[in-house]
Amino acid sequence: MKIGLCSDHAGFELKQYIEKLLKERGLEYCDFGTNSSESCDYPDYAHPLAVAVEKGEVYPGIAVCGTGNGICMTLNKHQGVRAALCWNEEIARLCRAHNDANVLVLPGRFISTDEALRVIDIFLNTPFEGGRHLRRIQKIPIS
Repeated sequence: MKIGLCSDHAGFELKQYIEKLLKERGLEYCDFGTNSSESCDYPDYAHPLAVAVEKGEVYPGIAVCGTGNGICMTLNKHQGVRAALCWNEEIARLCRAHNDANVLVLPGRFISTDEALRVIDIFLNTPFEGGRHLRRIQKIPIS
């Protein structure tokens, strides 16, 4: 499965680092933009990523904006998306293990590339625990 990527201008530099990392590891990805550090609006890139996650075209997603908040809010408007803003390893582990997060959101202006790499590794390699956590995430979508 391809990993979905997107960012706004504030996350563009980190997204480029992530693309390089994925290429080096031989992992396929689909980049939903942006393609420069020129000012832009994060919803223009978050919505297409979210739709692709919902349709099963990409899994998981990784999104980056300045604080991570705006892009995370936009992604989570989609019923099939559970985007989690992560800035350290433990949060990344718990959002996968307990929340079955399907999009990792990184705060591009507030995380180093080294920490981002560790967070990405944990996010990609932590399985969902299920059990009582499944019951809880099944209650998230609005019917």
